[in-house]
Amino acid sequence: MALERELEVPGREGSALLARRNAAVARGVANGPPVFAATASGAGLNDVDGNAFLDFAGGIGTLNVGHAHPEVVAAVKAQADRFLHTCFNIVMYPGYIELAEKLISLVPGAWPKKVMLQTTGAEAIENAIKVARSATGRQAVVAFEGAFHGRTYMALSLTAKAPGYKSGFGPFASEIYRAPFPVLYRSPQQSEEACADVAFAEFTRQIEMEVSPEAVAAVVIEPIQGEGGFHVAPASFLRRLREYCTRHGIVLIADEIQSGFCRTGEWFATQHSGVEADLYTLAKSMGGGMPIAALVGRADLMDVPKVGGLGGTYGGNPLSCAAALATIAVMERDDYREKARRIGAIVEQRFAAWAQQYAVVGDARGLGAMRAIEIVRDRRSQEPAGDIAAEIVDAAYRRGLILVKAGFHGNVIRFLGPLSLEHDQLERGLDILGEAIALVEARHKPLARSA
Repeated sequence: MALERELEVPGREGSALLARRNAAVARGVANGPPVFAATASGAGLNDVDGNAFLDFAGGIGTLNVGHAHPEVVAAVKAQADRFLHTCFNIVMYPGYIELAEKLISLVPGAWPKKVMLQTTGAEAIENAIKVARSATGRQAVVAFEGAFHGRTYMALSLTAKAPGYKSGFGPFASEIYRAPFPVLYRSPQQSEEACADVAFAEFTRQIEMEVSPEAVAAVVIEPIQGEGGFHVAPASFLRRLREYCTRHGIVLIADEIQSGFCRTGEWFATQHSGVEADLYTLAKSMGGGMPIAALVGRADLMDVPKVGGLGGTYGGNPLSCAAALATIAVMERDDYREKARRIGAIVEQRFAAWAQQYAVVGDARGLGAMRAIEIVRDRRSQEPAGDIAAEIVDAAYRRGLILVKAGFHGNVIRFLGPLSLEHDQLERGLDILGEAIALVEARHKPLARSA
């Protein structure tokens, strides 16, 4: 395999923009590599210095149909010619209704459903908690270790990562409780089922001893943790969670903001387990790159808040509704679920091979095309190595591949490339990532290379 040449990043234009960024943008706004986009299409992106990249980050999972899909762009342009904004709470428009109807047809649940549209995933989470508390008359909410649900105050209260996200921003919302997420890697348990058994036993112990089921309004869970490191909730765990919530009148909220819209090989990740949540929070790839989010759920719950209790100036913006309808139409017509399964199988094979080949790759995991590798100091110690992961990401982007990390220690490298990837693009991107891992591992010369 020929080694990829290193790009000059940033170049002259990028360096000038970086200086302006540092002077004008708040320090707390995080950035990845010093790349400034000029144009993007499909899985490709060109920066202001003329460098070409493959994008395996996809706007952190917002671009399942790829950058600037022509049908999405055309839908946005057509809507822009009609009108840009009215605020649905003041003057309604057909796109909002059409999108709500489409989401009702796609989201799991053998019951009547209703929809509220927002702009961001964090807003969807905020409104899900409002609906659950209003419908149950209860206050307590249970989230999980490793969770990420957004950066607004309720969403941040539910999020389980303090450094960088929560430090200095308290106090946070009250009546939030944290349960263990079943993570097999580093667990003393020898199987996924045993790990799920232990986590569920602790979940029930916490609720019944520290809260009481009758006080719990909602349990909110990512079927596959995003920022937490792409840990997949075992199907048995989700099923028991569903049964427990049903038995105690607790609203089960599935956060499918990153895992939804065909990423895992199904429209939504809960479909792999046959679980139907009461409420679903959706965003990211629903809009094909435009900002839009949704809360979709049981009509009897969604209709509890009084008129005026749910809303927002830009929620379900007309341009974003048009983009979402076009995006979903493309996914349906071109069978994006099958695309995710095909891409996921190739990525899974490569990642599994690297977990055997490279001592710094401690684990490979995921579902469908939502996959990740965890980078460690060495395989024997399993010590998280965020610095090594950062070096791998740096080596990759200098060779033309954009990646995004995750995990508490920043040591998990995610695959979130567009599901519209061509086969040769996928293989080339994986080649670059493999080359980056090999180069960085050689630099560190880890001692432990045993399985």
